[in-house]
This record gives sequence, structure tokens and C-alpha cells, in this order.
Amino acid sequence: MVRLHDDQVDIEIDSVRRLIAEQFPEYRQLEVRPVSGSPATVSKLFRVGTALAAKFPLRRQDPEHAASWLTREADGLRSFHAVSRLPSPVPVGIGDPGHGFPMPWMLQSWAAGTTATPTGVADATAVAEDVAELILRMRGTDPSGFRVNGSGRGGDLSSHDAWVQECLRRSEGLLERDRAAERWQQFRVLPPPAESVLCHGDLTPFNLLVRRNRLVGVLDGGGFGRADPALDLIVAWHLFDAPARAVLRDLVGSDELEWRRGAAWAFEQAMGVVWYYRDTNPAMSALGRTTLARILDAADL
Repeated sequence: MVRLHDDQVDIEIDSVRRLIAEQFPEYRQLEVRPVSGSPATVSKLFRVGTALAAKFPLRRQDPEHAASWLTREADGLRSFHAVSRLPSPVPVGIGDPGHGFPMPWMLQSWAAGTTATPTGVADATAVAEDVAELILRMRGTDPSGFRVNGSGRGGDLSSHDAWVQECLRRSEGLLERDRAAERWQQFRVLPPPAESVLCHGDLTPFNLLVRRNRLVGVLDGGGFGRADPALDLIVAWHLFDAPARAVLRDLVGSDELEWRRGAAWAFEQAMGVVWYYRDTNPAMSALGRTTLARILDAADL
């Protein structure tokens, strides 16, 4: 297995089978197999039969912290599923550490479909329409009672200065650093939004399921909560070329500030994945390069 992180914790399929048999015995007869070719960077996934998946955190953390994270993740998955009206994973249960794996883990439903790519539906206006409908549905839901996801992406742009500078330093030979640095100086001073709305929080191509140029499912809804309305507009830059982006912007009704902040969050995310996953996750690194090229060449920023 390729190691994505220095603190990565691996798990063998035999351990997965034993954990399921002991902790979820009703599913012990189901076939367990790893999900191959996944660009996932946070969890290792295993299919359990045809309708379930077991998800194991990739990076080592304190078991209590991991349990708290998985509990929040489960709450987010349930809430997103209820709001989105699209197929998306929902939690079945949280498993305990065991058989060599030191952290809690999650059993969840499996959402079928083909994950999008940064260029595969770049000109698909129908997908842009579907994504806009999803964003508007989330924004139209009362955010009362939902947690605020503003400590990372979705918070203050200028608080990411040190991270962006580190990314620029590590990206020599990988991207146009001078142009990227100039763009960040424009982004970092954008004022914050007046209010927060409900957001998925990570609408990258690899979290979107498509079929015949339509959106048919959404993955990784565990971060669902209140955030900068612009946060989910990262999808415009991660997924679409200019014509489809224009369709999305028009349908969502983004003004200039919101549109630019969406580009800023996509930029901040892309800057990190280009160098960090250059050797270990080429698909994720390529996503970053595609996104940055779109942002640096955009006429509406």
C-alpha cells in the first residue's frame, strides 16, 4: 500500500474481516475487499458486501480524539443525507479498535457511482445545474443547531498565509509560483461574509458521483455544517471550465465577493495537494494543478 502520510496507520484485510465479524456479526458472511484506485486521503475504505463500506482513519491519532471525530462525522453524514436528497453514505455504526488497528472506525452504507475527475465533466452544464441545485438546497435549509465549520477552510482567509507560503516554497518547478503568490495577495484581503450557511465543505470531484453527465450522488458529507457560503463554490474551480462555471454562478446567484472567495478557498486547497501528493497520490496532485490553472487564467477574478 502506498503511504500517503508519515503518520499513516495501515490495516490488513484479515483484520477488517475479524473486526466486522466480532463487532457487526450480522454482516460477518459478507465479502470484504479493499476499494482500489481511490484517491481518498483521510480514510482507507473496504467494501463489505454490495451495500456497505468500512472506513478506517489513515492518520494516527489519539483513540478518544478519533472517536470524537467519527461521532461528528456520523452526525454530519446523517444531516447531509437528509438535506441533499441525493444518494450519499450514512453511518451504520462506529467500531472499536482491535486486531492491530489502534483507533475507532466506521461502518457505513455504500453509495454507488463513478467519481468525477477534474476534467471529465468540465463542460457538462447539466452537472453544473445539478451542483447548483444541491448548493441552493443546502443554503435554503435552516442552519440553526448546526456547528460552525470555520476553523479551517471556510474561516478567515488571511489566517492561511503561513500555509500558502509553505506551499509556495515547496512547489518550485511544479507551478507558476510568482503568479500564484500574486493571486494569493489578492485573495487574502477579501472581507468575510456577513453570515454563514449550510455547506458540504469538500465538494471536490472525487466526492461527486456522476453518470451520463448528471450528478447522481455525493460522498464525504461528514463535514456538513455552517460555513462561509463561498466554501462550496470550490467545486466551480475543481470541476468546471469557464462556460459551465458561468452556469453554476448564475444559478447560485453569487456576487463578485462570494465568487472570488470561492476561488480563494479552491486556491488554498489546491496549493497544498500539488506538492504534498506529488509522488504518493498523482490524481490528487493533478487536481491541484488543474484547479490552479483555471484560477490563474480566469477572466472573472
